[in-house]
Amino acid sequence: MQAHTAPVEGVVVDLRHWIGGERVASERTFADVSPIDEAEIAQVAAGGAAEVDAAVAAARAAFPAWAALPVAERAAVLRRVAEGVEARVEDLARVETRDNGSLIRSHRRGVMPRVALNFRAFADFAEQRLGHPDLEVRGHRERISYDPAGVVAVITPWNAPLMLATWRIGPALAAGNTVVLKPPEWAPLTASLLADIMHEAGVPAGVFNVVQGTGLDAGAPLTAHPGIDRLAFTGSVPTAGVISKAAAENIVPLSYELGGKSPLVVLEDADLDLAVDIAVEQFDNAGQVCLKAARMLVHSSLVDEFTERVVAMAATLRQGDPRAEDTDVSALISRAHFEQIRGFVERAIADGARPLLGGGPNDELGGLYFRPTVLVDAKPDAEIMTEEVFGPVVTIESFDTEDEAIHRANDTRFGLAATLVTGNREAAERVSAQLNAGTVWVNCFFVRDLEAPFGGNGRSGIGREGGIWSFDFYTDIKNSVFSPSGWKE
Repeated sequence: MQAHTAPVEGVVVDLRHWIGGERVASERTFADVSPIDEAEIAQVAAGGAAEVDAAVAAARAAFPAWAALPVAERAAVLRRVAEGVEARVEDLARVETRDNGSLIRSHRRGVMPRVALNFRAFADFAEQRLGHPDLEVRGHRERISYDPAGVVAVITPWNAPLMLATWRIGPALAAGNTVVLKPPEWAPLTASLLADIMHEAGVPAGVFNVVQGTGLDAGAPLTAHPGIDRLAFTGSVPTAGVISKAAAENIVPLSYELGGKSPLVVLEDADLDLAVDIAVEQFDNAGQVCLKAARMLVHSSLVDEFTERVVAMAATLRQGDPRAEDTDVSALISRAHFEQIRGFVERAIADGARPLLGGGPNDELGGLYFRPTVLVDAKPDAEIMTEEVFGPVVTIESFDTEDEAIHRANDTRFGLAATLVTGNREAAERVSAQLNAGTVWVNCFFVRDLEAPFGGNGRSGIGREGGIWSFDFYTDIKNSVFSPSGWKE
């Protein structure tokens, strides 16, 4: 018989699904392997169509009562969830670091506090925003209401599994929906801890459900299920294409946050210290960040010094075990992903690109550790310049004119983010307005309030979430018009 729990970094994690307020085992399991050392952490329950059916049925049964709760009561429950996350930041940090290889210091200081904020902030937004004053039109009264959509399916990636899941779960629950979460098979464990926190916070049975498993066995039946009313997905473009076909059969609205090939544009008048700092920040999480500015476009008058300084600073990054507080760059998520990144770099070099730093595995560490890599001289239409390389790899190229920089920055099928460094306010306004991206950072990086919209253009996604935009997606907006006549008092 398979074990129902496993100790992970001193934290007991339940390996079963969470369906209808109960732990549910499966006959089949899958191996959860840590990228730190490629050691098996545990055998996790592998769900399929039967578990998905049960979770959707539980969510459907729980929906009327949860939706009927006053917004203030739902918000109070979600604030207790936030408190539960804050009380277990260390446990969540240790488990997720072991599970997906991301830095424990990032979890302690930023990621897990943000998870709590995803619940607290959307609880606040729901109380503030899910009610509009009545409108008066030609003597008629119009009432705009945000009605919860129903059952929301949330499918999340492995690079920031808990934070990106709760970014969707928080507003979905705050709006009165129920949720079925399919966590990533490469990093599923913190979703199980979240189920414990939800239960302890008083989230009613069936309001939040977790079905673990592979994309083929659990994800596919969830996305095609006729019982879901909204589908939120963060992941790759090819997977989004498959999901879109399945969801289209049931006319299910979609919210997609997909990949990116984002530019960092450094104009002639830029603060070079700032530009270099932002450039080196792109190696965070071993480059496994969809927003990463992988294509660095630098004015020809600055490119030599910029390149030299980026290479020198990136060479000082400490690569190793992410459980150590002083580690800067960890491992890639899996052997398959490691080989994919190596293939991208090897083909780029064979096609004429020159590695000024890195270019291959870290032989001193072995395993899944790939050295931070800086490439120059890549051809504009080379694969390394057009495809998302979800790893610690950046390219640097130069430009001569502002128009050229804008054209090359926008010369991509993606449009998730762009970063601009300039010392001129007018240039900042002018160039940022012309960059094709859902988010443009000027002289900063990775800054966004939860009230602001987030999403991508082109192959980077569909829709926007954040603040009121989240509620636009997770609710059905109704306009009720009342005539002043016809009342029988």
